[in-house]
Amino acid sequence: MRSTLYGSCILVALAVFTATLFSKATPSSTPNAGLLLVVNKADRTLSIVDPEAGRQLAAVPVKGITGHEVAASSDGQSAWVPIYGNSGVGLPGTDGRTVTIIDLKSRAVAASIDLGAPNRPHGAVFSPTDRRLYVTAELTRSIKVIDPIARKVIDSIPTDAPESHMLVISSNGQRAYTSNVGAGTISAIDVHNKKVLAVIPVSNTVQRIAISSDNRLVFTADQTKPQLAVIDTQTNAVKTRVPLPDVGFGMAPTYDGRHLLIAHPSSDSVSVLNLQSMKVEYAIHVPASPQEILIRPDDQVAYVSCDQSKQVAVIDLRSAGVTKLIDVGAGADGLAWAPAAHQ
Repeated sequence: MRSTLYGSCILVALAVFTATLFSKATPSSTPNAGLLLVVNKADRTLSIVDPEAGRQLAAVPVKGITGHEVAASSDGQSAWVPIYGNSGVGLPGTDGRTVTIIDLKSRAVAASIDLGAPNRPHGAVFSPTDRRLYVTAELTRSIKVIDPIARKVIDSIPTDAPESHMLVISSNGQRAYTSNVGAGTISAIDVHNKKVLAVIPVSNTVQRIAISSDNRLVFTADQTKPQLAVIDTQTNAVKTRVPLPDVGFGMAPTYDGRHLLIAHPSSDSVSVLNLQSMKVEYAIHVPASPQEILIRPDDQVAYVSCDQSKQVAVIDLRSAGVTKLIDVGAGADGLAWAPAAHQ
């Protein structure tokens, strides 16, 4: 059942908060330069989108079964799509074992990396320090480390938990955190020493994960009730649980560290959490079944993939409203930002 929160309270909240909410966002040196990448699960394609024009430039067929997530190289030249398989987490089906590399200039598949065994690779993140690609591997309870130059797996890091699905890495590259779906836990990992520091109980089921810009907090939404678990990265324990208007899914913090945006697929909305007060300030209506949220590097725009609508919603963080809808493919899910400086 859809939440009824989003009626008159939204209008009041918007009037109060939109004038100042994101006024202190810090622009990047190249605020609007880049391409938006969108994985379309059902179409088995990667959409390459011009975010300023608000249109899809190409839909590249992804080699393999089905990819869910994507990471972009820091030079903006390539996209990396783990091929997960044709089932949901923990369900029977075909198990993926490859990562597809797409050249963004030619808009074609450039290569495929075999992980050596069925892994169900899913979340993919380039480390901000060593520039290697880290990919969760659910079936082997590990993170695979890929050298993007040699295009091969060079290491494996344990997560000590089944169904390690999504991944975040601290800005200094020292810590990784995985959300372990069916186990309902978060693994905190020392990347350099390849050691699990803690497996943190959260709920019966979790899903997506995010980390604050200052690396002090990790967030995951409880999939059994409408609440957000906030983990203190110093103690590796749940610090607090924040009530949400509906069960959360994908989420992303703003770069200024002030807010966390949270997608709610069952109510077709995105809520905005104040990270100082730990209270939801208001919610924004978006098309059907929002999945993932990406904040543009200048901290002024959020992109929300909307699975059932085959669209990406563009939210202006200054006015706190949807300014455009971009048509992509069926099952729109994983998002990444490819900088255009070296295109």
